[in-house]
Order: sequence, then C-alpha cells, then structure tokens
Amino acid sequence: MTDFKLGDRIRYATTDDNGFPLVRYGFVGSITSPGEPVVVMLDGDLATDIVELALIETVHISNVTLTLSGSDLLDDPSLRQGLVNLWAAEAESAGLQIASLQCIGTGVRDSNEGYALAELNSGGHRYVLRGTLCMHRYNAIVVHADRPNRWEVA
Repeated sequence: MTDFKLGDRIRYATTDDNGFPLVRYGFVGSITSPGEPVVVMLDGDLATDIVELALIETVHISNVTLTLSGSDLLDDPSLRQGLVNLWAAEAESAGLQIASLQCIGTGVRDSNEGYALAELNSGGHRYVLRGTLCMHRYNAIVVHADRPNRWEVA
C-alpha cells in the first residue's frame, strides 16, 4: 500500500461503461484514514471522486502504458515509429518530464513479442521504450518504458 499525500500525481486504472480498460490521471485531493479510499481530482473534471486505494498508484514512467488494439501496429515499420509519438503524448498527459527521447529507427526486435522503439531519459535514469504483444487482450499491443536490464541499446 502506498501512502499518498495531498497533491500527489496519480494514475487511476479502471474500466469504462463497456468494460474496456481506462486509465485516467489526476491528483490526490484529500486524505482519509490509512487504508481508506482517497479523494482524487481527475484531469478534466471539476468534481472529485472517491477512489479505492487498489485502483490508484503514484505516476511513474514505468507505469505509463498504452494498450492499443491491432497487433499489426508492431508488424509495420512505419506504424512502429508512430507508437513512440503516441506514448510521448500519453507521458505528457500523465505529467511526466522526459529529458530526451531518441527513436531507434523503425525499432529493433528484442524478443519474439516485441521491439525496442526508443531510448529515453527521465529523472536522471535511462529507459527503453518497448512495444510488445499484450498478454491480457487478443490482437492488442502494449507500449511502455522500462529500465534496460535485459537488453541494452547500443
């Protein structure tokens, strides 16, 4: 369990009215008792919501992800390049500061399910932006940043 403070930037993972995954960003508006739901102010809303602790987490570069329908987005080199800009827009929406973002051409295959798409720096740390097949949805991909512990960009 994370201890949230007033004003913390949060990521709220839920589902929409049709049952599809939905991620929203916002701020902690007030704190209740430890372990109790938190009052959040979501971006673009004037009202506050009371949210269960299990559904929110502090925004971090490694939990800002895009899940997109269409595994062909990884198959086509020109579409892979576009994934970098889509993720960068999501990171900006989450309120992250990216110090540098360097595309790796049309991507480098780094596993059977994915590609390394870009190299980036944030908060003094180096990350690799990857596109992989989604393990939870058929015909979908996930674009996310992680620390390059298994695979190093040359």
